[in-house]
Amino acid sequence: MSSEVYDVAIVGGGPGGYVAAIRAAQLGLKTLLIEKDKALGGTCLHRGCIPTKTWLHDSDFYHKVLHCEKYGIKLSAPPQLDIVQLLKRKNEVIRRMAMGLDGLMKKNRVEVATGWGRLLSPTRLQVDERVVEARHLVLATGSAPSLLPGLQVDSRRVFTSDEILELDSVPTSIVILGAGAVGMEFASIYNRLGSKVVVLEMMDRALPMEDAEISAEIARSYQRQGIEVLTSTRMQKVEVQEHGVRVQVSGSAGERWLEAEILLSAAGRKPLLEGIGVEELGLSKAGRYLQVDGLMRTSISNIYAIGDIVPSAQLAHVASAEGIVAVEHIAGHTTRPLDYHKIPSATYCHPEVASVGLTEQQAIEKGYAVRVGRFPWAALGKAQMMGETEGLVKVVAEEKYGELLGVHMVGPLATELIHEACVALNCEATVEELFRTVHAHPTLSEGVMEAAHGVFSNPIHYIPPPVRKPAAR
Repeated sequence: MSSEVYDVAIVGGGPGGYVAAIRAAQLGLKTLLIEKDKALGGTCLHRGCIPTKTWLHDSDFYHKVLHCEKYGIKLSAPPQLDIVQLLKRKNEVIRRMAMGLDGLMKKNRVEVATGWGRLLSPTRLQVDERVVEARHLVLATGSAPSLLPGLQVDSRRVFTSDEILELDSVPTSIVILGAGAVGMEFASIYNRLGSKVVVLEMMDRALPMEDAEISAEIARSYQRQGIEVLTSTRMQKVEVQEHGVRVQVSGSAGERWLEAEILLSAAGRKPLLEGIGVEELGLSKAGRYLQVDGLMRTSISNIYAIGDIVPSAQLAHVASAEGIVAVEHIAGHTTRPLDYHKIPSATYCHPEVASVGLTEQQAIEKGYAVRVGRFPWAALGKAQMMGETEGLVKVVAEEKYGELLGVHMVGPLATELIHEACVALNCEATVEELFRTVHAHPTLSEGVMEAAHGVFSNPIHYIPPPVRKPAAR
């Protein structure tokens, strides 16, 4: 048994756990970080955010090369895709970032233990053969892909987002289950690499958590790109064959069979809580997740939980922010609970989708008198220069005082631009403060300013079409 007692032991080395460990060490806490895998980074680094966004970048780069003539560039020979090099580059990005995390742990004097961490008591953990004592524990064990009933992953014809990242060929066709962020991102990747893509979604629209107008815009864009998105559609049956899969689906048009070379299940994720002692200690749950308060404390006050195992958005940046809140509270520093209504959402498909705050419908349901401003990228000089003119910026505001309620966008670099809106919301800015902030020209960020202008007037560089009133009966 170890004679050392740590101030805090953190189980899970993903973006929640390792960020919590760094912040804890910065605050002077003796910190142990426990990770079951050989390298730190969790799903985000090894099977999620980083590899998928690397592929999204590279597939988009390939697409631009294929269509470079519109930019005045002519190639002497058709470009060729080297999928093996794509895999190598993805793995090299992961390797470099994992090495960076190792360096951060050493610089911050965070001790790292490799092994499976299991709770023995509120202050004791077993890590393989070692027993560890800590005054506080932080659980950050993450999540794994969920599978719909009747599906079995074989890494040949049926994949989740974990296994498909090692696929060393481009399928001629792919059926994707789920039009959330993961499904829509892989749809974008494989469409740009040349696959025929069909996406199935049980809800009535793609990216169902986004503003309805934004969902409709991305659906139109995917249709123009040749991606078929079938909403209000359920998978009934999957037949795995020698050279592909057959998928029986049912929707408003009845039942039909789809055929493809492979199938990707992107229908959500489940928290990883099995085998870590949660049930034995009797930690309270909220459905599948651990119940926590605003400071991330579980029902046992010195045990905290963060990230995908608590009932908040399953996003890496949420896990990181929750980890900071937890260890700041452990260290006795002033902190504050997260405002989950001001967390940015980002989908890195093409065109990109990002949002923060209330959707138009949510604002109406909360009783606000709502005003909306819109600005299309096609009216913006920088977007025209880039050849990226699909989509729009939408600003949702309260009518009387111009309080900013939400910003939603689909278009070029939306996942970068959204943070101007995040700062504005956190500072409780009004729409007037947003449009009176002078924006450099020519930039994409001008689109946010223009949409803000459009809330109470017209944008400067765009005249919206007249609203058609329904004909009198």
